[in-house]
Amino acid sequence: MSQSDRGLRRLAAGTLLVAFQGTTAPDWVSRELEQGLGGVTLFGFNVEGPDQMRALTTALRAAGEPVISLDEEGGDVTRLAYHVGSPYPGNAALGAVDDVELTRRVYRAIGSDLAACGVNLDMAPSADVNTEADNPVIGTRSFGADAELVSRHTVAAVEGLQSVRVAACVKHFPGHGATRVDSHLAVPVVDVSVDVLRERELAPFRAAIGAGARSVMTAHVAVPAVTGDTPATLSPAALTGLLRGELGYDGVVITDALDMHAITKSVGLAGGAVLSLAAGSDLLCLGPLPSYDDVTRLVAEIVAAVRDGRLPLSRLEEAAARVEALRAWFGAPGAAADDLATIGLDAARRAVRLTGEPRPLVEPLVIEVDTPPTLAVGDVPWGVGPWLPDAEIVRVGPAAADAAALLARAENRSLVVVVKDAHRHEASQKLVSSLVAARPDTTVIEMGLPVWQPGSAAYIATYGAARANAQAAVELLTPLTPLAG
Repeated sequence: MSQSDRGLRRLAAGTLLVAFQGTTAPDWVSRELEQGLGGVTLFGFNVEGPDQMRALTTALRAAGEPVISLDEEGGDVTRLAYHVGSPYPGNAALGAVDDVELTRRVYRAIGSDLAACGVNLDMAPSADVNTEADNPVIGTRSFGADAELVSRHTVAAVEGLQSVRVAACVKHFPGHGATRVDSHLAVPVVDVSVDVLRERELAPFRAAIGAGARSVMTAHVAVPAVTGDTPATLSPAALTGLLRGELGYDGVVITDALDMHAITKSVGLAGGAVLSLAAGSDLLCLGPLPSYDDVTRLVAEIVAAVRDGRLPLSRLEEAAARVEALRAWFGAPGAAADDLATIGLDAARRAVRLTGEPRPLVEPLVIEVDTPPTLAVGDVPWGVGPWLPDAEIVRVGPAAADAAALLARAENRSLVVVVKDAHRHEASQKLVSSLVAARPDTTVIEMGLPVWQPGSAAYIATYGAARANAQAAVELLTPLTPLAG
């Protein structure tokens, strides 16, 4: 391989953020990092704990200064706390409190945790304005449905993360909040005028750019007024025209995971990689599915695209320069964590909302109505079990649950029903309604968005299913015995 061939391959590899299975990096990852690989994206299956994470990121850095990224949003989407649930409430809870200084402090704490583990880029915050209540993928990940509220909290989140030299990645450009389709599965459409897009979807991104956000993540959503039927990730009109041109952004543009069906089922992984780079992205997040063979093929396809004129060499050089500037900005790994140990629980307590009055608990039966996890969240534990050790906890699927049997089991006992985004699941509503009709003294805890509310004696809205949200809810059921954080 000639020197020019090696240089081109290095540029192509430098656009990739790869993933791998396991809690240690495979040899191929270290080898590729030495040959210019852009970096890695970590997932819950890569994480055991802080010590293991520090060892992993230290090993990755032995081969250079890679971008080490993950999705740590707080709330439902967590990687560091994937096996136990996040100690921080997510954006919906922070938006409900609407204290920008609190949001800044929560994200500074998240950033401190990441920096201490050697992570230098957080794929957060979600800047999506969640105007569609039935949104299957954003929901509690959004600060809310009002563009101004989302804008000011997006800025606070960016400032909090970047105050400890962890790069923010503001997502999902140009906005995923007005969709009813999960882009993991198909291409959602945001069918609004350019004027509405500017006033609503783009407002938080414009604010984040003004606040110095170091990176922006693309969305696999089509906006007919801008992109036609092409996902924004693959659209020059969205990335070069709108983001670079109209909004004046010159930081790093990172794609959402290219292994999502919106890309793989339309143009394929390799095709999506080349089209996205040509459209204006700088780093390609590959997601958890592609193997080393896929990575090798992707690099070869990018090189081939440069050679046959589908992708200008100048585009790769521009991407490399932006990523190099980002690396130069990163702080030293292992920065000392701030003393913000209770900020997550404090925020969750301020976010929780109580309607009615819970009855004193007597041998409580807690029915947790199961909700399938989204692909973005994964199988993160949720529920109130850790904070009610003396209660009987029953997890049921709403469609198969026997309401009469559950009521018989709850006879002469307190009944607590826990749901998650009940407004999106008719079977959950039906089950809860039948339980509450027979037992109006029931307390219902909603751990998603509080859109649908039954007529129970007490209704607790947590605005998220993080571990901290659950503790804050249970404290309202046991007010005389506050729980230790």
